[in-house]
Formats: sequence, C-alpha cells, structure tokens
Amino acid sequence: MAIFYGISLIWERDLGILHTFLASPAYRSAPVTSKAASAGVRAVAQAVIVGVLARAMEAHLRLELRPLGGALVFTMLGAAIFSTFSLAIACLVRTRERFMGIGQVLTMPLFVASNAIYPLTVMPRRLQVLSRGNALTYQVDALRTLMIHESQSAMGLPTHLAVEVVILLVLIGIAAGLCPTAIR
Repeated sequence: MAIFYGISLIWERDLGILHTFLASPAYRSAPVTSKAASAGVRAVAQAVIVGVLARAMEAHLRLELRPLGGALVFTMLGAAIFSTFSLAIACLVRTRERFMGIGQVLTMPLFVASNAIYPLTVMPRRLQVLSRGNALTYQVDALRTLMIHESQSAMGLPTHLAVEVVILLVLIGIAAGLCPTAIR
C-alpha cells in the first residue's frame, strides 16, 4: 500500500498544508523523510497482523528474534522506499485521479519484474536484468530468507540492505527536490 502513499501529498497540496511545510525552516527533505518513516511504521503494523494471521493458519515461519527483527527492518525500509517513490510521482502530477492511474500502471510491472512470482534463476535474461534494478526484488528475497525455513538468499542480506538504503536515499533526494514544484 506504500506505493499509494503519495496521495496524501496531493491532499496536503490541495488544502494548502504543503505550502506551510515548505515555508517552514525545516530541510526540504523533512516532509519526505517523515512520510517515509510513517509509511514504515504503518507497514510494520500491517506485517504484524499478517504474521499473526499466518501463524493462526499454521504457516511454518521462522519466529526467532533475529529473523523477526530483520524482517521488520526490511519491511520498514521497503515501505519507505515505495512511499518515497510514490511521493516523487505525486510531486509531478496535479490530480488524485491521475496519481491513482499512474500508481496502478506502475504496480503490476514492478511486481512482475521482481522475484515475487518466480526465482531469478528461471527468468529470461532480460527480465533478470530488470529484476536486479527493482527494489522489490531485494525486498522479497530478504523477507523470504529471513522468514522461511531453509530459504537462501540469492544475493545476501548485506547486499539487500545496502541496495535498499541507497535506493531510499536517492529517492528521498529526488522527492525532496521535486517537492517545491508540487505547489506550483
């Protein structure tokens, strides 16, 4: 759901709240970073609910402290990435309807061009290249590795963490740079 987090920016722009944020002495990245953190906290709450439901359905998940902690970190990071991506898109569009349409158009290709359905090893070469540039690939692989017994990471958890942090920082920079243009 973090991919649609940018709708709040459009509402805030329409109500004049964004103009107030941007007129404050805070850094331009403050609204973007705070919304990314908010999306991360919301995602953790959703992940806990899904985890409880999975446990109630007797799913065989790893419930040790380290894998759960790692999964929560990656959940927060993934939500922050996709909410920041969403905020950057929201800065470029003017209406809620256009934003929702673009969000729908981007969601399915991001999902298909990741390893959420098929492992990287069985994908065609071109799709593997696209998948390696997709933040969702790193997110899915990290969560599988952390939560599923005997699952092995294709690239390693430190690589996933580094790639996702870099993507988040780049997206925060882009969204913070685009934020002032959202009020025009």
